[in-house]
Amino acid sequence: MSSVFYMPPMTLMGQNAIQSLGSELTSKELSKALIVTDSVLVEIGLINRLTDELKSHNIDFAIYDGVKPNPTEKNIEDGLAILTQENCDFVISFGGGSSHDAAKGIALVAANGGHIRDYSKGVHTSKKPQLPLVTINTTAGTASEMTVFAIITNEADETKYPVVDKHFTPIIAVNDSELMVAMPKFLTAATGMDALTHAVEAYVSTAATPITDASAIKAIELISQNLATAVENGEDRQARDAMQYGEYLAGMAFSNASLGYVHSMAHQLGGVYDLVHGLCNAILLPEVSRFNAVATPARFVDIAKAMGVDVSNMTQEQAIEAGIAAIEALSQQVGTAQRLADLGVTEDKLAFMAQNALNDACSLTNPRKASLEEIIDIFKARL
Repeated sequence: MSSVFYMPPMTLMGQNAIQSLGSELTSKELSKALIVTDSVLVEIGLINRLTDELKSHNIDFAIYDGVKPNPTEKNIEDGLAILTQENCDFVISFGGGSSHDAAKGIALVAANGGHIRDYSKGVHTSKKPQLPLVTINTTAGTASEMTVFAIITNEADETKYPVVDKHFTPIIAVNDSELMVAMPKFLTAATGMDALTHAVEAYVSTAATPITDASAIKAIELISQNLATAVENGEDRQARDAMQYGEYLAGMAFSNASLGYVHSMAHQLGGVYDLVHGLCNAILLPEVSRFNAVATPARFVDIAKAMGVDVSNMTQEQAIEAGIAAIEALSQQVGTAQRLADLGVTEDKLAFMAQNALNDACSLTNPRKASLEEIIDIFKARL
């Protein structure tokens, strides 16, 4: 059976990596960027690290800073309007997954026309490469800076849907850990647990390959060893660097092996309740893992080992539970072990969300198939 592996042709990694971006853009003869970001990164001045680099290489730019935490179809439409008005010939996303996903939508529709929703009906459906896209990451979690995924919210019907397209791959991704030093504790925790979820789900995916397996396991090791430190002391450069590599490896894994029920369910919580995606993943991951372990027990033993559990004197069942308990302990340590009810989730929406979760593209590669009632039960267990 053949497989395809997608990732950016170039990624600039490590402290002050952004300082290498201008010369790379100049060599590609790109002249004016639409910068897609959120208002907070503009207000705190972090965006200046990018704009100063562009100015130093005489690259013009316009800024769209209206991206929401759960990016919407309107975000894409508004960004497209500015791109057209300002005659931009490429797009730069600056931020976390929200900015990257919105920028991907803008760049794809700019080149292919139509509406972003048109590209959610199947995978890899666009005909032409998107407008050149550069992604600059300020969080260590979503890996959207390098994946073929974008998650978009339709506010009209309270749904959140994935778009999977090979043309989403940026021409350059930037992971500069210095841009992540100022990231608040909760955002560090939520994005870190998102990255851990990516790695776990990719490792047990029905589309996993030896390449994605290696990426996923190393990602779990790096995240389990460094997330708590990065949350506790955001200026710990070693932990920040390790998390940057961990989230990127997790992205390599899930961009090619896809995900599972944790993400398909979390998407619905984001669509209906506008909740933080990484927090939703952290809440759901242990419960979905217990459900999936029935189908792939050996893989969950591997996950336990990667989480640092000594399984040498354990039965398979004990090792699986110890691994999931280690995930729960990490979530508790970084502050994401919360209950859905405390976040405003109510039982009357569970059936609606469960049905949409089963229709979500991420459900296709979950290792164990669930009924509607089983998905509802998983939601209920986390209320």
